[in-house]
Amino acid sequence: MTLEDLVRLRRVRDRMDRAYAEPLDMPSLARAALMSPGHFQRSFRAAFGETPYSYLMTRRIERAKALLRRGDLTVTEVCMAVGCTSLGSFSSRFTELVGETPSAYRARSHEHGAPIPSCVAQRLTRPDRRREPRAEPGVWL
Repeated sequence: MTLEDLVRLRRVRDRMDRAYAEPLDMPSLARAALMSPGHFQRSFRAAFGETPYSYLMTRRIERAKALLRRGDLTVTEVCMAVGCTSLGSFSSRFTELVGETPSAYRARSHEHGAPIPSCVAQRLTRPDRRREPRAEPGVWL
């Protein structure tokens, strides 16, 4: 992989970070990276350790957690706000990454994180596909 490829992949990843709630499809992301969809997917995985779809869903779940902690939106509203179109798929992926359902996450108290600066809280609550879900929801590692 060339340096130019990595620069283009990073730009596409940054676009995914900014536009996570918009409908993003593989062909348009691949075009932005000047690659075919298959080559883009393989290159993205090699560069960042996960597929573009997995990366995008992780960003969406990360934002969903922040919206659910606020408590003023329903799970369905949060699902749509982060760019997911299927409540079932959103709930399944959320449960897989977080270790509890979106409803359970929304219902429990999040006061223990209030004194933590938002930049630190974001890093601590970021879903990570490469590790096992926490056995006990709400416990900070």
